[in-house]
Amino acid sequence: MEAELSGEIRTSREAHARAAKRREGAVNARSMAAPRAANERGFARAWTAVERFAFAPASAAPLAVLRIGLASVLLIQAGMVAPALFDLYGRAGILQTPLLDALGRSEFVRLGWLIDRLAPLGIGEAPIIVAVGTFYVLALVALLAGWYTRTAAAGAWFSHLMLMMTADVTNYGVDRFANIFLFYLMWMPAGAALSLDRWLGRTPVGPTSMARFALRLVQIHLCVVYLVSGVGKALGEQWWNGEAIWRTLNMPEYRQYDFTWLAHYPWLAVGAGWMVMLVESGYPVMIWPRRTRRLWVAATVALHVGIAAFMGLGVFGAIMAVLTISAFAVPANPPEFALPGSGSGVTTGLRRG
Repeated sequence: MEAELSGEIRTSREAHARAAKRREGAVNARSMAAPRAANERGFARAWTAVERFAFAPASAAPLAVLRIGLASVLLIQAGMVAPALFDLYGRAGILQTPLLDALGRSEFVRLGWLIDRLAPLGIGEAPIIVAVGTFYVLALVALLAGWYTRTAAAGAWFSHLMLMMTADVTNYGVDRFANIFLFYLMWMPAGAALSLDRWLGRTPVGPTSMARFALRLVQIHLCVVYLVSGVGKALGEQWWNGEAIWRTLNMPEYRQYDFTWLAHYPWLAVGAGWMVMLVESGYPVMIWPRRTRRLWVAATVALHVGIAAFMGLGVFGAIMAVLTISAFAVPANPPEFALPGSGSGVTTGLRRG
């Protein structure tokens, strides 16, 4: 009897121990599953936010405005440069062959490379320069009209790069900005709106994820540019004490009007310098919220209008204004569009990109 009772007690204890281990295992499994599920939900929410920001379908209208504005300004610039075409790009011009070769950045994309390769065929320098310039203008016209938009952008980008590298010492910031955004237009769906391509049915109808991604690229690029510029100014003293404004307005190469009277009102130069730093440094923060976006777009455009009017840098001011207006002032979202992964019945009414 005692042996049987002892065996039953031992069996009961083992059963209780196994049951306790099973309960402990279940509790541990639940405790481990809860954080894992929370992490998965957090990752899903984060990815949904990224997807909405970068890939939610958007109209191509902002990219079309960028295309039209950039091509228009570059055509005006081409008209301004045309009378000095041979002086700037010819080997007997302002910078003659030895200097052009010494100062040029890349041999392959310079006019000199093309001239040397075609010389054995009896083709002279003058017709090559005229041909490249004409090709550049025609590519810009096609880009403006949105006719075979990406091909036109590629032609404009490469010919612009060739001209820019040939007369590298005459370039400044606007030329590099123009070349960068011509490169972007090669793959952006900028011909999907306000274009002959759209009218002829060569482009997709309606908002696309690619249009949203391309717009975000332009927006982020501009935010980085203005932030770096604003912080760079703030790290020195000249923009805090007004000296930068004074020098800019009175340097012979930029002087458009007589601003020597600013010496009697130094606080105006100080205030102008602070405003420039505020607009540029605040750009990546204030340009995104709807409540401050219009104000910052207006302030940025006013800044570049001032640069054009008081420094004579009209092309620079126009291109930078076009970039900000197209990126942040043109509505990117249709009245309603389906969110990625939400099904065709779930829409949102966001108005701007």
